[in-house]
Amino acid sequence: MSFAQSWDFTPGARIVVDDLRKCSREYEWLEEPYVSPDGETVAMVAALPDAEFSMAVNGEVWEETFDKIWYPRYSPDGRLTALVQSAGEWTMAVDGQAWETQFGYIWNTLFSEAGDVIAAPVQIDGEYGLAVDGQPWETLYENANMVTLSRDGKATAAVVQVKSLGQADIETFQKGIFSVAVNGEAWDSIFVNCWNPALDATGAHAACTVRRTLYDYTIAVDGQAWEGAYACAWGPIFNPATGQVAAPVRKAGAWGMAIDDKMVWGPGFAQLWHPAYAPDGSKLAAIAAVKFGEFTVVVDGTPWGATFPVVTDLTISPAGGRVAALGNDNNTNFAVLCDGKVWPGRYDMAWPPVWSPDGAHLAVTVERGGKFTVVCDGKAYAQSFDKCFQPAFSPDGTKVLIRAIADGKLHRIVAPVEAFTG
Repeated sequence: MSFAQSWDFTPGARIVVDDLRKCSREYEWLEEPYVSPDGETVAMVAALPDAEFSMAVNGEVWEETFDKIWYPRYSPDGRLTALVQSAGEWTMAVDGQAWETQFGYIWNTLFSEAGDVIAAPVQIDGEYGLAVDGQPWETLYENANMVTLSRDGKATAAVVQVKSLGQADIETFQKGIFSVAVNGEAWDSIFVNCWNPALDATGAHAACTVRRTLYDYTIAVDGQAWEGAYACAWGPIFNPATGQVAAPVRKAGAWGMAIDDKMVWGPGFAQLWHPAYAPDGSKLAAIAAVKFGEFTVVVDGTPWGATFPVVTDLTISPAGGRVAALGNDNNTNFAVLCDGKVWPGRYDMAWPPVWSPDGAHLAVTVERGGKFTVVCDGKAYAQSFDKCFQPAFSPDGTKVLIRAIADGKLHRIVAPVEAFTG
């Protein structure tokens, strides 16, 4: 049973916390609120007297305190995480319990799809890698970046520096100093650069964009580079059904999509990036510029008609292969794009679209005039709020969970999709 299936989706509205400023301990200040995925708890960093910090959860402060605390995040299964420092060393705290291992630094918390695995990049004595549930890689590196965690949490990967580089050592750099480490073990292959490593759904295979020379880009899969050479390339993705690797590549002055080193779209785009597969592998979509500054979504090689100066947050439904994204006029006048059509309404800001499990409905958090609400299938919820978090659908897709703050209170609303009429 998924975590969401245990949530209360009884239609109605209730106030979970009636005063966000209430706290079980004396405090100097409370920082911004973070609401759990099920909407039942709100967490804030609490600055306590004597320069101590902790987390206040529904007003109850964790027993353990720290010298510093930042980047609080809820895992998909509802656990509250934060990066904490004590006596000059950093680690991760989960529901108030700090990992035993200490690090020189830690950042960018990662979660598996179910939330049962928590990982983060770390630095120990000037070397870098990842820690998974508190356990760091056995092998660390001079540099580790662009970290990723597989959906099932069984594999981690990062771009790593495997050769030392002196100041202004151009010759060594051009021979190659980077590779990809999977679960701490680096590929034998070494490249001038590596970017955007990706893991397949099970973590058994890894792919990334590489530069073999200053002018030769391609994709490497499990350390083996494609034979094809391209003028540029963006991050690859795995087809979840077939295991094939797709990546946007630039050739002959334009962008196209290559699958397993064979061009399947174009090249014919001014730009092409952020590819995404449907969960069953039946559709491949990406964000593209059909002309300079005219962006849209491309599905299986066919671009949508509506274009914007900027398109972001491409997402494909869990079922049915429906596609959505956000368009905007250079960070103003946001619009929602769904299946090639533009929803009515423009907003000061919009956040990543969320699909119902069956793909029948789409919901988006939006802001207009300093007020926030949720729009479902192009229709807004009647009430607006001071702050609104990402919505969630019930497992059957018929109801929307709205988590919002208004008048200093945490509101939890479960609304049938029919309730969205604005």
